[in-house]
Amino acid sequence: MNLVDLSWRNMKRNFRLYTIYFISMFVGVVIYFTFSGLMFNKDVVAAIQNKENYKMVISLASVIVFLFIVFFILYANSFFMKQRKKEFGMYLLYGMKERQVAAMVFFETLFLSAISVFSGILIGGLLSKFFGAVLMNLMRYNEDISFAFPLEAIVSTVLLFALLIIIITIQSYFNVRRVQLVELFHAKEKRDKPFTFSFGLALLSIILIAGSYYMITIGDTDIWKDHFKETLAAVTVALIAGTYLFFRQFSGWMLQKLSQRKNYFIGSKMLWISSLRFSIRGNTVNFTFNSLISAIVIFTVGFIAVDYAVKGEVVKKEFPNHIAFSTQDDATQRQIEQLMNDSHPIIDHETITGIQTEKIQNRNAFFSHPEYYTEEFYLFPESQLNAIVDLRKAGEKADLEGEEAIVLTRGIDEPEKYKSSQPEMTVLEDNTFRVVEKIRYPLLSIPTSPGGNTQPQPSVLIISNEAFENLREHHTLSSFEIYQIEDPKTSNDVSREIYGLVMKTEGAYYSAYIDMYSLDTESSSLILFSVAFFAVIALFALGSVIYFKQLREATEEREHYAILRKIGVDDKEMKKIIRKQLLFVFLPPLLLGLLHSWFLLYYTVILVIKDLPSLTAIIFSVMGLYVLTYLIFYISSVSIYYKIVSEKNTR
Repeated sequence: MNLVDLSWRNMKRNFRLYTIYFISMFVGVVIYFTFSGLMFNKDVVAAIQNKENYKMVISLASVIVFLFIVFFILYANSFFMKQRKKEFGMYLLYGMKERQVAAMVFFETLFLSAISVFSGILIGGLLSKFFGAVLMNLMRYNEDISFAFPLEAIVSTVLLFALLIIIITIQSYFNVRRVQLVELFHAKEKRDKPFTFSFGLALLSIILIAGSYYMITIGDTDIWKDHFKETLAAVTVALIAGTYLFFRQFSGWMLQKLSQRKNYFIGSKMLWISSLRFSIRGNTVNFTFNSLISAIVIFTVGFIAVDYAVKGEVVKKEFPNHIAFSTQDDATQRQIEQLMNDSHPIIDHETITGIQTEKIQNRNAFFSHPEYYTEEFYLFPESQLNAIVDLRKAGEKADLEGEEAIVLTRGIDEPEKYKSSQPEMTVLEDNTFRVVEKIRYPLLSIPTSPGGNTQPQPSVLIISNEAFENLREHHTLSSFEIYQIEDPKTSNDVSREIYGLVMKTEGAYYSAYIDMYSLDTESSSLILFSVAFFAVIALFALGSVIYFKQLREATEEREHYAILRKIGVDDKEMKKIIRKQLLFVFLPPLLLGLLHSWFLLYYTVILVIKDLPSLTAIIFSVMGLYVLTYLIFYISSVSIYYKIVSEKNTR
């Protein structure tokens, strides 16, 4: 029997163990090819407006996805190798050389990888249609995505996983060389020693975690404002240390107290509690790592999801004019309206006329960030502001008298009413106005272009109708056309054509809702989509860390469960023991990770953004998916654990 035959025989004989390894590799290929396929899918690329930005983000995300997969598969391979140490010991005892064992492992890896890559590309190609549709839905595009197996994605997947096979082979070879023959026979007999737990350290863990939570709740106080870096470092260290001590000391102390109760010897309590007490030392780092990384993942996904939802609302508020531009000559005006009506019929239209002032140097009294506004102001009468309020069906109408005026700002400036001390503004040499109010209402939004470039927003001062009438006879007027159209979210093409016509006039103003909507939505959608993929991989990897460890412990516990059967423990009671034992393994990291992430999200996002109706739904959806992932791992672990220790496998 040659090495190839031996490798194939091993795979058929240890099907369950190889299945776990195969699934790890298969999932990695599916995720990578699905992600890579989106980068080269012609339907997706055709729908994207900012193609260069899309390919750059997807390329970077693909690299990060692959690095996650490398970590995950190497961990799975490490588990796989440890489970086979005794088998390798037998091969070495029978005279096989280390390089022959390594070659055998290489052929096994090659067989599994070939099957994984082929099936992973097939499933990944099918899933790419679904995920492409998800991405289009996030971007709010109505594009149909076809099934695709881009050659570039196939080649990159095969090459990268060929590299991974080489890395796995090297890892396996060093694992075989690192151990002694005697160690191989006793590899599964090493057990954690009992550990003494301290009430003081257990209490300290609660104090550190509670203290960290308290510091997070006072994030708007002076201690954070004056010493942000130091406070952040202290909270981070306290949270990490508290989490570690929680699993190392507090959970152990709780189990120790349970073992001292009178009913400890009643039923199956002694069996699962004692098993957990002995495994505390070995599980502490895994539990700590899982809780902290899970909290980071949930917080990141929640934050990005909220950012995605908020950006859509912000663009609506900051760019209420679907299309706005400087008034053109009659022929150009008719051509522009024809372009709009052909694809996006005009719903409403208003022309506003104002007066452009000289540069106003001191604008700090009106804008917290004057660099975001033009130095020149546009003066508009209150009647035209009121007309736009009617057109948009949003905002409050102005009612000004004499020299009263209102400054219009954007979202970065807080609205304010001036009652006692009203700032004054002198424009057009000798015309002074008293600013009675500063409101968020972009009459003229930030100038945009289809390419995503922006310019400072026109500064606008609303004055009374009488004051405007007195000024208009002596100054040059500037007119602007404001349009509301049907389905503005798909008006990229018409915006591009209108922009080309308007900008033939030097210094013309142009602003379109779709320009910023497309830029912000595509970028935030890509980030959310990528982060969601990272989260799936991370949660899958974190769950697998606990999952693989429980499988290893189940293999080591076979003899103990065989003894339990001999003394009369039936299947129902054995399943109950396993469920309780694994519940303690999966539940604490899950709950602590959720608790950490909730405090972070609540005090940094939920309390700050109060006017987003779907906010809590987004947060709880992210947490729900996290709980579902852990539930699947828990149910699967209980099932596999029982199969490993059941009578059928111990004979």
